[in-house]
Amino acid sequence: MTAPTKPPHPSTDTAAVAVPASAGAPSGPPPGEDLHSPVIDWFGENARDLPWRRPEAGAWGVMVSEFMLQQTPVSRVLPVYEQWVARWPRPADLAKEAPGEAVRAWGRLGYPRRALRLHGAAVAITERHGGDVPADHAQLLALPGIGEYTAAAVASFAYGQRHPVLDTNVRRVFARAVTGVRYPPNATTAAERRLARALLPEDETTAARWAAASMELGALVCTAKSESCHRCPIAAQCAWRLAGKPEHDGPPRRGQTYAGTDRQVRGRLLAVLREAHGPVPQAALDRVWHEPVQRARALDGLVADGLVEPLADGSYRLPMS
Repeated sequence: MTAPTKPPHPSTDTAAVAVPASAGAPSGPPPGEDLHSPVIDWFGENARDLPWRRPEAGAWGVMVSEFMLQQTPVSRVLPVYEQWVARWPRPADLAKEAPGEAVRAWGRLGYPRRALRLHGAAVAITERHGGDVPADHAQLLALPGIGEYTAAAVASFAYGQRHPVLDTNVRRVFARAVTGVRYPPNATTAAERRLARALLPEDETTAARWAAASMELGALVCTAKSESCHRCPIAAQCAWRLAGKPEHDGPPRRGQTYAGTDRQVRGRLLAVLREAHGPVPQAALDRVWHEPVQRARALDGLVADGLVEPLADGSYRLPMS
């Protein structure tokens, strides 16, 4: 496996950044040079000790964590991550297994299609790159199940490269600190991407550190529910705070419901299949949910997504191929 690049170290080498007006930034001096050092220094003192941030995690550990952390909090990911990398320390180890084993090991993290995508990426890494997670951004982006965010995150966090890494936490920090609004748009916009690129330090090592630091700031301090401005290293420069913290005036931000949804039914069906040592008869699945139409719809969706495999005798199992 390619030797993992050590995590970038804090640096005060920052570049002045001109933020285009089209990105929605307030008028005034370029914000980059005022933001980089305080956030990076704060990160050096306050970053959580997470297993995928340690040098021994390597690029594969970073990739596994990025798949698991999508829409899932760190506290839920940690035990599953540890079990996963202990069982499959290299992409080739996972690639040798049936995809259903990835779904089984995913447990109750939610959004289990991520497990299939990670298995598919492991197969491609094994076949195309000799079992080493590629460092090249374009090659990462070409892997199945890898999108713009994950490719940038792996290239930045595992290999110390200069890429804008825009997750929900980073987008919220930029929205408040630079554009002066409480929340970013529901979906990432071209203006946000331009702003993220403009804010990147020119130095590659510093840029990678900035990506991790701004993400951690959004996760721990500039949170969606209760921002802690008294702990924020850039509170004095924050455009939203200086504007008096205006309320959100965009589309309503609705939390995701779970109880009674097809997602809940799918989760219950998958739980039965994960715990089984062989095919599961239809009758066993029928017992997990009282409403037959919704239950059938959820099961059909699992089959269509490749998470469940129907057998000729009417039973079901996790996918074998």
